[in-house]
Order: sequence, then structure tokens, then C-alpha cells
Amino acid sequence: MATNPGPLTEWPWKKLGNFKYLLVAPWVLHGWYLAATKGWRAADPGYLAIFPSLLLRAAHNQAWITASRVQNARSRRQIVADRGIEFEQVDRERNWDDQILLSGILLYLGALYMPGGQHPPLWRADGFLLIALLHAGPVEFLYYWFHRALHHHFLYTRYHSHHHSSIVTEPITSVIHPFVELVAYEVLFAIPLITCALTGTASILAFEIYVIYVDFMNNMGHCNFELVPSWLFKWFPPLKYLMYTPSFHSLHHTQFRTNYSLFMPFYDYIYNTMDKSSDALYEKSLKAKEDTVDVVHLTHLTSLQSIYHMRPGFAEYASKPYTSKWYMRMMWPVSWLSMVLTWTYGTSFAVERNIMKKLKMQSWAIPRYSFHYGLTWEKEAINNLIEKAICEADKKGAKVVSLGLLNQAHSLNGNGELYLRKYPKLEVRLVDGTSLAAAVVVNSIPQGTYQVVLAGNISKVARAVTAALCKKNVKVVMTNKQDYHFLKPNMPEDAAENLLFSKTPTAKLWLIGEGLDASEQFKAQKGTQFIPYSQFPPKMVRKDSCTYSSTPAMSVPKTLQNVHSCENWLPRRVMSAWRIAGMVHALEGWNEHECGDSVLDMEKVWSAALLHGFRPIAQV
Repeated sequence: MATNPGPLTEWPWKKLGNFKYLLVAPWVLHGWYLAATKGWRAADPGYLAIFPSLLLRAAHNQAWITASRVQNARSRRQIVADRGIEFEQVDRERNWDDQILLSGILLYLGALYMPGGQHPPLWRADGFLLIALLHAGPVEFLYYWFHRALHHHFLYTRYHSHHHSSIVTEPITSVIHPFVELVAYEVLFAIPLITCALTGTASILAFEIYVIYVDFMNNMGHCNFELVPSWLFKWFPPLKYLMYTPSFHSLHHTQFRTNYSLFMPFYDYIYNTMDKSSDALYEKSLKAKEDTVDVVHLTHLTSLQSIYHMRPGFAEYASKPYTSKWYMRMMWPVSWLSMVLTWTYGTSFAVERNIMKKLKMQSWAIPRYSFHYGLTWEKEAINNLIEKAICEADKKGAKVVSLGLLNQAHSLNGNGELYLRKYPKLEVRLVDGTSLAAAVVVNSIPQGTYQVVLAGNISKVARAVTAALCKKNVKVVMTNKQDYHFLKPNMPEDAAENLLFSKTPTAKLWLIGEGLDASEQFKAQKGTQFIPYSQFPPKMVRKDSCTYSSTPAMSVPKTLQNVHSCENWLPRRVMSAWRIAGMVHALEGWNEHECGDSVLDMEKVWSAALLHGFRPIAQV
């Protein structure tokens, strides 16, 4: 919202939520009806082309969002790199498609009632030339002075400050304005289109090219990475007056009182409002290389729909804990195609970049889905991908690589020990996060608890949790006899007596891992609290007053910046213990690895995490 919101700030269909898309449904259905009854040749082609145009614009904008976020994760050619994007900005910009919806409504009205707006031909060169001249002349001139007026205190505080709330811009920032301000822009951009219609020179392709041009330039100007090559301006020097660059407009968002032009900077040159550092920032941004990285967290895709939940996917979807959506399931052809493409992609890719104090962190995704990790014939390929990522992080000077999700599976690589055996002189430290994950589980157990049940596959975390609890004289009851006999000999002598076996446990606190089926959960009493020690959340089959805690995770401090997507199913600004373990390892400067059979001192790791501002979820 603006600092002091003025009249007509709110969008009229805000309360409709996703039902707002039904506003254009009558016109879409009307167009299909005309095509069905009159035939495609007799129906108005301009009228029928509006809906596909709206879909194309939405896809175009999404492509820019993905490209911008990939560049942000890689930190290559970043313009504003010392600040991050937060959830508040994502929430503020989630209605970016309102502008497309408004344009669609206006185009439908124009196609029905505007003189000259009916049955336009596919192409007219004179109309296209007229649009270009009217944009370069009246549109750019009027926008420049309207934009300067919006920066007057009266209009800025009531309207335009909403747009400028985003210092670090994303492509969709370009259309985030109060309703009445965006209506004014629509009227401004309609000047060439209305003129063409009234003069009888309108055409479908000319209109579409102009609309895509406006979207393209808007998205480019707000993408926050420099992509316009310098040879363009060397080849045609006057181009600097006819086309702005992302760095040119970025200065307007950081300096506020310069670079007011729409897409053509010549009015800033004429009226002496061009920022004097524009050229220098452009050259600097072009030369900016990928930033150094201190910590790399290796993750992977989970379900087919998880590709959309990753940070470069759908911004609003990624800003909330992952859940399967019906409209995402409808996109299964695209999901399967993305799976094939990622499967053929031969290297990990950056999906997120964060900064904490002076520590620079990135999350890299192994191009495989969860089900791939269960395929025997994929084991070697996955290990090669992880090994390649570790070597790349080592080459880039990273201090720590943390292994997330199934990238540290014992059946895959022995909790990372495979890579240490292959590269004994590895300088980067490998961390599987067992100590912190186990510490989170142990500290989630209420004070005064004297007995817990341990059920599910016995992982490295389960062994660490069991040993820690038994040392504290907490009875750990196991329900699987085979797992009990496997774990009992590995327990410290002074704590082994606290590890018990029972087929009918009575404790109301269960520590659960992977492999626990529904029938096993129903052995628990009513009111049982289930605390997972697994990477993945359990199936919540008990609805009879039983509660399920989160997988081992902690909330992150405010000093951790550029956090605007959720890590899988976890809430906002909450990260898995395995990921945080890598950060703590680097912040403390520890030199040892934590993989294979090695487990760091749980108390030391837990205290260090708290010292750096990470908190148990219950304390948030």
C-alpha cells in the first residue's frame, strides 16, 4: 500500500480472489459462441484473438519472473546486489495479473463498441508505423511529465509510493500500482491503439506487437540484472536515447528523483533529469561476475509439482508452504516435460541466494526427483551429479557443502562418506546436519518426559537422538524387534539399559521416521504427539486429537536476507535443520566434516545455532 492511500487505490475485484478471472468469462464464451454459430471465418478475428493474447502475456511475464530469479540466485550481472527481496514484497506484488485482466476488459469493450475496432485485418504496415510514432511522441512525452507529477509529495504518498516500496525490483514490479494509477497508464498506452482504430488502420498483429513491446520493456526495466549488450550502443550510438537499460531504470528505484522516462530516455536528457551515474552503473553491471559463495546447500526436486514451488517457479506459490494444488495437477503435461528436461540436464543449478552477516549462501538443486533416488539404476548418475556439485563448490572456494534431503541417504553414499573416500584432500567441509537435526528433535521433547516411543526406519539421526535421550535417562521404547537388536549393541554401556522393546507401548510421545505405515501409527494412544526425525513429513493419518510436529527445523534470524520462498513444506522463514547446520558450521569456522559415521557434539552445535539467532519453531 502507499504511505497514505488515496481514493480508488484498491482494485475493485480484490475481494473476489481467484474468482476475478471469471470477469472475462462472458466475453470469452461469447467469442466461442460466435465462432461456433457463424464459423471461424465470419467471426471477428480481433475479438477472438484477445483471450489468447492475454494468455500469451501471462506466459511472457512468467518467463521474465523465472529468468530474473535464476539470475538473482546466480548473482550474475546483478544491479542491486546488496539488498534482498522479502515475503512482504512477494505479497505486495502477487496481483501482477490484475493489469492483464484490466487490459483484457478494455480490449473487449473496444472490440465491441469502438468505431473501427471490429474485424481488423491481420496486418497493416501503416497502422504499425502510426503506433510507433505515437508512442515515441505523445505517449513518451505525457508519461514523462505524468511520472514527474507522481513524484510530487501529494501524489507520491497517496499512490506512487506503493510501486516504489520495492527497492530491489522484479519484472512484475513494473505493473504493481494502485488501481487508479494503472487506469491512467492504460489510457496513456491506449492512445496509439484508439488512434489506429479511429483512422481505420488497426490490425491484429500491430496491436499485439505493441502490447508485447510494452510488456517486454516494462519487464526488462525491472528485472534487476543487466542484459543489454554494449555492442548495440557502439553499433548505433543514438540508441541510448531511444531505449533504456535495466540499470538505467534501477537508478530510478534507488535514487527516486532521476531517470523518469518510460522506455526512451531522451526526455531525461532534454530536461536534465538523467542520473549522472547511469553509464557507469551500466558498465559495472555488465562486468559483474557471479559472486563468491561460502555455503552451498544441495537439495533436489521432490514431487512433479515441486518444480513450480522452487524459487524460480511461481512466485506466490513458492512463498507458501508446499501443498499439492488441483490447478497444478492440471499442468501435468508441462510437469512431465520439465521432468524429462531436468533429467537430461547434466549438472546442478542454483535456485536461491541468501546473505547472513558476511556469509554468502546458495542452494543448488540436483536435477532429479525423489522417486529417482529409489531407482537402483539411477544411483551412480545421482552420485556423479552430487560429486560434480561438491567439486564445483570446492573450486569456487566454498567453505561448507550441506547435503539436504536424499542427497545424504546412507543407501546412496553412506551419508556423504563416499565423497570423502574419493577426495580425501577436499578443502570444502561436508555436513549432513545430523547433530543439529538430532538436537532439534531432543529439544522438542517437553521437559519432564520420562519415556518416548521410537518408530520408523533407523537413520543416523535416529541413532543420535536415541543415544542422547538414553544418556538423559529417558526411556526409549522401540516397536520393531529387528531394529531394537540392531541398535542395542551400538548404545553406550551407561545408557543401553534405557533402550527397551515393546509391541504395546503406552507413551504418548512418538519419535517417528520414514517407513512408518498407517497401521503402526494407529498403535499409538489417543492424544499422542508425533515428532518426526525424518527429512520428509509423515502421513498424518491420526485425526483423533493426535498432533504432528514439523520435521526438524528452526526459524531463521532477520539477519538472514533475501528469504522470500518457503523450503518445501516448511513455514515462512523456517529452514530445515540440515540446511541450517551448514550455515552454523561456516559461521563458527569449524574445520571437521560431519558425514559418514561422524556426529558433532550436539550441545555445541545447538548452542551455536541459538547464538546466531536461529530459534526453535515453538518459540517463534
